[in-house]
Amino acid sequence: MPLQQLLSRIINNDQQHARFLNTLSFMENAGARKISASEHPQTVTTMILKHAAEEHRHAYYLKKQLDKITAGICPTYTQSELIAPSESWFYLNKLDLFTCRYLKQTLNLSGTALQYAAYLFVTYAIELRADELYPVYQNALTQAGHKVTVKSIILEEAGHLEEMIAQLEHFSPAWELHAAKIVAIENDLFIKWISSMTRVINS
Repeated sequence: MPLQQLLSRIINNDQQHARFLNTLSFMENAGARKISASEHPQTVTTMILKHAAEEHRHAYYLKKQLDKITAGICPTYTQSELIAPSESWFYLNKLDLFTCRYLKQTLNLSGTALQYAAYLFVTYAIELRADELYPVYQNALTQAGHKVTVKSIILEEAGHLEEMIAQLEHFSPAWELHAAKIVAIENDLFIKWISSMTRVINS
């Protein structure tokens, strides 16, 4: 099912829409926590602190948008309040795992160098995806005349993508070669995530 069609169907069902929106919040929060966990305790940069803070803010913003569907709906991140919860967590964790494995084997990285490289490449892949997903979601919301909006997130995610490209260019002249591998991994995981959501919607 095309992404636009899937999101339109989700939006037309308040319960499913709330769980989807809550899942986006969950994933933004998980991403922020992963960024914070990868920070070096002494040499963490302002950019990384800014990025983690903005991802946390996105998670909070999406939570607040839930009130535009039904006040008080999906107050936690328990599985019953997420859509395809296992697959959503699988998407994030496997992307981290496979990226670290690739960078370790290909660039012989370890320790903090591996953590930082993984942060750059994983974030790049996720920001590319956000650059696709959020505009399609916003378009579906606009077509449905829905009060929920993610326009502010779209602007910030575009800024994150530019920052990641600048950092990756500094990291390695061959960054695009490695990024293509990570993006391919992310794409496979994203397809599985979308397939899981489609099964939930069709069940």
